[in-house]
Amino acid sequence: MIRRRDFLSHALVGTGLLLAPVAGAQARLRQPKFKSDPFMLGVASGYPQPDGMVLWTRLAPQPLRGISGTSRDDWQVDYEIATDERFRRIVQTGITRAEAALAHSVHLEVRGLPSGREFFYRFHSGGYTSPVGRSWTAVGPDMLTGRLRIGVASCQHYEQGYYHAYRHMLQEGVDLILHLGDYIYEGKTARPVREHDPGECRSLEDYRLRYSWYRSDPVLQQAHAACPWLVTHDDHEVDNDYAALQAEHPEEQADFPARRAAAYQAYYEHMPLPRSARPQAGAMALYTARSFGSLLQIDMLDTRQYRSPQVCPTPPRLGGSRVFVDECPSWFDPNRQMLGETQEAWLAEQLQRSRSRWNILAQGMVFSLVDEDPGPRQQHWNDSWAGYPQARERLLQSVSSSGVANPLILGGDIHAFIAADQRLIAHDTNSPLVMSELVTTSISSGPPPKKVIEAYNREDSRDVHFADGDHCGYLRLDITPTRLRAELFGFESVRETRASAKRLAAFEVLAGERGLRKAY
Repeated sequence: MIRRRDFLSHALVGTGLLLAPVAGAQARLRQPKFKSDPFMLGVASGYPQPDGMVLWTRLAPQPLRGISGTSRDDWQVDYEIATDERFRRIVQTGITRAEAALAHSVHLEVRGLPSGREFFYRFHSGGYTSPVGRSWTAVGPDMLTGRLRIGVASCQHYEQGYYHAYRHMLQEGVDLILHLGDYIYEGKTARPVREHDPGECRSLEDYRLRYSWYRSDPVLQQAHAACPWLVTHDDHEVDNDYAALQAEHPEEQADFPARRAAAYQAYYEHMPLPRSARPQAGAMALYTARSFGSLLQIDMLDTRQYRSPQVCPTPPRLGGSRVFVDECPSWFDPNRQMLGETQEAWLAEQLQRSRSRWNILAQGMVFSLVDEDPGPRQQHWNDSWAGYPQARERLLQSVSSSGVANPLILGGDIHAFIAADQRLIAHDTNSPLVMSELVTTSISSGPPPKKVIEAYNREDSRDVHFADGDHCGYLRLDITPTRLRAELFGFESVRETRASAKRLAAFEVLAGERGLRKAY
């Protein structure tokens, strides 16, 4: 278990906390009986606020057998929150609900806790007790957090490798984990290191079972229990390269809305998300913001649910293709969306209102604009921000005009590390720097084509400081009021049960300046 971090140095030290009242309606829930431990998928927390956080678990005694035949009744779950890991100083107790309609998952939104404190939590149900989780409350908006350490993860195909990155993340010490998408993969792989359930996910039962396999991984469970998470999705939580309500394959389009709705529900059921994200009518309100004192604001973005279809795909598939721009008349259509009008306007307001020293945009796609096949004609991947040039330009304009302090955009998806600066006009060295981008590689998913990474590393890609597609791993941010430091940790292979991490590169941004600089 990670010890208390420097960012909690302003924590309140009083112990006169009140026990939470037990709601009468909750007390009438069914008391379940289990023949085996129902907490096989562990515990998790997320979305910390100054007075609380979201606590998660799911009652699943045999999660790898699916949930067919499981009780249709909601079940009672008791919880305890303490200031110590042995629960000698319990500060809040209560009863919550494991909803049958949500695969008996719990999304407990705790309130009434003091700000800037570390807490431990556990659940009880049917005579069993869950593992202990650690979480914390953020400090208030006018307080300056001294330090925040963040692990950034993406793309964790269960069958393609082991989750060594999370183990190393916890060894190095992180206070918060951001997951930028592809938490599961809907399909299988040709050369599995370890196998999960067969076939491609299409129904709610399929997706639930796939999440159960992923959440059964002991290292992933440790990472969820160790600290709060913030999450967003990409494509593989549903279907490769899907866009809004468009499937990857035209012949699957008729059934796709129902498939997406099932995938969104299973995602919610297995993530420590607030109730505001609970899917309604096949949609999920995933984008949101969290502030950590006056140090940092994180805007979690959704780049899948509201986007326009990718233009000029290679038949018969829809979705991801490398496109010659001069052969695609609709490439620069100003009406095409990546975030959607509503989310775009929300983000603009978030940036305008922010008073934080650092501002992170966390989302699942590569933002940097690089010709991926150098030659006389521009070629770009139509599924990334490059394939949505007008939406990309609007985002840069929004960040620039807001005057927001020290912006940084995080990305994933490509299974590679990228560290690059972003100009208002790409490739124009006279154009001002707006922000920098840090893209994390995959936790375990396979590498991108080598020629793509070579394109990012070309000498004429002046604003790209580093690109590497040879390693799985993760990105670690260390943020203080005066600087943001980023370390890129990689593994030579994740196909073995043991592996050693290597720091491939390190960069920093100084507060009040634009642009990445190498750090040592």
